Amino acid sequence: MSFRIQPAPVARPNRCQLFGPGSRPAIFEKMAASAADVINLDLEDSVAPDDKAQARKNIIEAIGDIDWGRKTLSVRINGLDTPYWYRDVVDLLENASDRLDQIMIPKVGCAADLYAVDALVTAVERAKGRVKPISFEVIIESAAGIAHVEEIAAASPRLQAMSLGAADFAASMGMATTGIGGTQENYYMLREGQKYWSDPWHWAQTAIVAACRTHGVLPVDGPFGDFSDDEGFRAQALRSATLGMVGKWAIHPKQVALANEVFTPSAEAVADARAILAAMEEAKKSGAGATTYKGKLIDIASMRQAEVIVRQAELIAGQ
Repeated sequence: MSFRIQPAPVARPNRCQLFGPGSRPAIFEKMAASAADVINLDLEDSVAPDDKAQARKNIIEAIGDIDWGRKTLSVRINGLDTPYWYRDVVDLLENASDRLDQIMIPKVGCAADLYAVDALVTAVERAKGRVKPISFEVIIESAAGIAHVEEIAAASPRLQAMSLGAADFAASMGMATTGIGGTQENYYMLREGQKYWSDPWHWAQTAIVAACRTHGVLPVDGPFGDFSDDEGFRAQALRSATLGMVGKWAIHPKQVALANEVFTPSAEAVADARAILAAMEEAKKSGAGATTYKGKLIDIASMRQAEVIVRQAELIAGQ
C-alpha cells in the first residue's frame, strides 16, 4: 500500500437517500418520519421553473420548522448551467436554520464546478456568521463528470458523498436507453443461444468507488426508476453494495426499506466478521499471519474486510 493512507470517509449512516420535490411541502413531514438516513429536498429536476422560487421558500421554512431527527438533511440545488443555483445557495445559507447539513450539487463536470460553489458558500457563511459548515454531495451525471471523477473527489474538503445520476449520465454518454438504472434489454451477451444480461453502469460505479475511497468520500448509487420493480431495485442495490457503495437513492417511499435492507449488514455477516477478527487475533498471538476459518484461509486482508462490516454495523446500531 502507498505510504499515503486512504482517508476515512465521514462516519454517518447513508444507506438510503430519500428525495422529495421542494414544491410539495405536504410530504416533508412524511419524509422526516421515514427510515431514510438522508433526506434530499429537491430544487432541481423535480421542480418546474415557475415553481422554483416558491419551492426554495418551502424548503427554507421546513428546515427550521420540522423535526428531522438525526437524519442528514440535504438540499439539491440547481445546476451551475442554470440561472437558479446562486440564489439557491445564497437564500438557503442566509435564511435557513443551522439544521441544514448538506448541499447536493448536480451535474458536476470538473473540480472548478465544486470550487465555484465552495467559494460562494464560504463567503455567505462568513458574512452571516454561520458556525456549522455546510458539507457537499456531488452527482456524477455526464461524460465530463466521469472523465474527471478523481479530481472532483479531491476538489473540496466539504465533499462528503458522491452519487451516480444514471439518467442524465446516459443522455450525456449517448447511451441507447431511456431506463434509469438497472439492466438494459439490449445490453446482453450471447452464449450457446442463451442471453445473459450484464450491468451497463458497472464501470462508472467502479470509477466512482475508486475515486471516493482514494479521497475519503462516501460512494452512493443513484436512482432506480421503476419503483414497481422491487426485485430489480434490490438486485441493483446488491451489485452496488458488492462494488463498495454505501447506499442508494429512493425516489419512492417504498424503496427506503429495500435500500436499508441491502446496505445493512446481516446478523450472520456481522457474526462471521467478528469471528474472523477473533480468529486472526488468536493467530497473531502465536506469531502467525494467517489461519483458517470455516475451512478457508484468512489473513490480514481478511481482517480489513471484516472490519468494514463491523464498523458499518456499529455505525447503524448507534443511530
